[in-house]
Amino acid sequence: MSPRVSIVLPAYNERERIGRALRELVSYLQQAAAEWGGESWASSADVLIVDDGSTDDTVAIVEAAIAELAAPQLEVKLLRESHSGKGGAVRAGMLAAQGEYIIFTDADMATPPDQLPILVEALASHDVALGSRIQPNGVDRRASQPLQRRLMGRVFHLLAAAWVTGPVPDTQCGFKGFRAGVARDLFARQQLTSIVFDAEIIHLARKRGYRVISVPVEWTDKTGSRMQVRFGLALRVLVDLVRIPFLHRRVPPARRGD
Repeated sequence: MSPRVSIVLPAYNERERIGRALRELVSYLQQAAAEWGGESWASSADVLIVDDGSTDDTVAIVEAAIAELAAPQLEVKLLRESHSGKGGAVRAGMLAAQGEYIIFTDADMATPPDQLPILVEALASHDVALGSRIQPNGVDRRASQPLQRRLMGRVFHLLAAAWVTGPVPDTQCGFKGFRAGVARDLFARQQLTSIVFDAEIIHLARKRGYRVISVPVEWTDKTGSRMQVRFGLALRVLVDLVRIPFLHRRVPPARRGD
């Protein structure tokens, strides 16, 4: 029997995109289950949307979509949290999810659902699978991002690689998968809720000694991103990045069987 897979979508003020994204995801899972049969992971997958204290009608749209998309073979649930940032929403979802493999992805479906099998396959032999927007031929899917975001991303990557994550090609791709026990271990230790949480999780995974793999995935920059390059944001990112090794300086390696 294939592993049960839970897919976590963090959402904050996503009224323009969340309904369409859910329909795209559910449609893919249903088609995959029909094509691959009842023993496939897609036939027992579930979806958990984590609302990060949205102030628009994201929750109402999600609830309507859940009612519309309800199906016996596919559970779609909503978890409501107070606003704490993307890292907080992802942490809540990863700790609440019940699958044997748990994958989080961005609510804009910048990485399309047909990339899910790549992470599922990688998790058969690894503890953590990190989606990478850099392709084997060197093509970087992030080239479609605005120039300011690309420059900030390059600076962040250099600092993160040197100080926190090591040689991970793409730390910030919002498409990552974990075995359930590993997810609970890492996200229970997570302390940052800013956009730096990805780097923190990778740092923890390396420190705990888990098997981590980066896998190339398709990705397209989506319009509507609320992340703006501002001095205040850049400063917080830098401070949080510097803090990570100090926050987890006493974290021990995972014991065999953890």
